[in-house]
Amino acid sequence: MSTDLPLAQSDEGCGDGCACGSDEDALLECGLDPALAELLAEAGLDPVLVEDIAHMALSEDLDGGVDVTSVATIPEDAVATADFTAREAGVVAGLRVAEAVLSIVCEEAFEVERHVEDGARVEAGQKLLSVTTRTRDLLTGERSALNLLCRLSGIATATRRWADVLEGTKAKVRDTRKTTPGLRALEKYAVRCGGGVNHRMSLSDAALVKDNHVVAAGGVAQAFKLVREQFPDLPVEVEVDTLHQLREVLDAGADLILLDNFTPSETAEAVALTKGRALLESSGRLTLDTARAYAETGVDYLAVGGLTHSSPILDIGLDLREATGADV
Repeated sequence: MSTDLPLAQSDEGCGDGCACGSDEDALLECGLDPALAELLAEAGLDPVLVEDIAHMALSEDLDGGVDVTSVATIPEDAVATADFTAREAGVVAGLRVAEAVLSIVCEEAFEVERHVEDGARVEAGQKLLSVTTRTRDLLTGERSALNLLCRLSGIATATRRWADVLEGTKAKVRDTRKTTPGLRALEKYAVRCGGGVNHRMSLSDAALVKDNHVVAAGGVAQAFKLVREQFPDLPVEVEVDTLHQLREVLDAGADLILLDNFTPSETAEAVALTKGRALLESSGRLTLDTARAYAETGVDYLAVGGLTHSSPILDIGLDLREATGADV
């Protein structure tokens, strides 16, 4: 079990006292507590984007109304502490995102006790985060916070399994753009928490010449040449299906090549042929059972779209302690 981290306190929720619209720092121009926004930024997440996602999740759950069950069963001034608790072993990711959700829904001040940080391996029954605030607010934000936390932790857990299999080789497991619309930044963050590395974030920050581009351009070397000429400063990765295509793009000067659906033996041939002139990434036919065989050929990356499109959630629950009945 990890040692408990310092307790943090939010002076304001996103109620009347919220600091939305502050111009002091563009990074913190949102309704989140500045200290929480800083933590998100330090993790490589845009606080404004996280806030937007949290609002979207809560709006979807409330659908313009109120949490009718909580309003009917819980006194307005009741206060409680709740623990986010792992129901199974895994790697956690998205704790600060869960905090962001609660900071938006909580109408009063709330206290947070952070027991672990993102990227930590956790065991079943382990407390991850404890929150004290109005009971109604806790239960209203519960599902939205858990949906994100469980999803991101599931991705981190799956990624860690791949990273563990590759340990001792130079190969890194890498994600793709097969992400949930609107959640790409968070899901790729979860991959990092699990020990993986990110591929491009969008179509504009790097080029990936795939089979359809090759057909449209009239050849793999020609497609690479056209991209390099028009966007000379961007990374350009080229997908190849055969050793012949590999030779073509190596001669054209490609410095990152994706080996699509190569067998381990074919991959070893590609590594020998490349002789370090380009980075190589394996894609297709990859499973946890075969990952080590591919990594030991000497490739640099294993592209695994399933990290973000098929990982099961990590089961995490919110356990409510007895309410104090006093205001925060």
